[in-house]
Amino acid sequence: MSYLPYIQVALSILLVIGVLLQRSEAGLGAGFGSDSGTGYRFMRRGFEKTLFNATILIAVLFALSALTPLLVVR
Repeated sequence: MSYLPYIQVALSILLVIGVLLQRSEAGLGAGFGSDSGTGYRFMRRGFEKTLFNATILIAVLFALSALTPLLVVR
């Protein structure tokens, strides 16, 4: 299990990059439940959808790698 910290560091760097590259259409008010009143929904397409799905996958892999030491019986 000596390679696990290196995997976690790599996944965390990829996760930060994935989150920072995503486009944000929401203002600060949208985070608290208010609507901006624009009346349309943002639909991800192409690269943005791929980046969004990859970010979710990386987040799940990071969570699993963090829980792995708890699940592995020595």
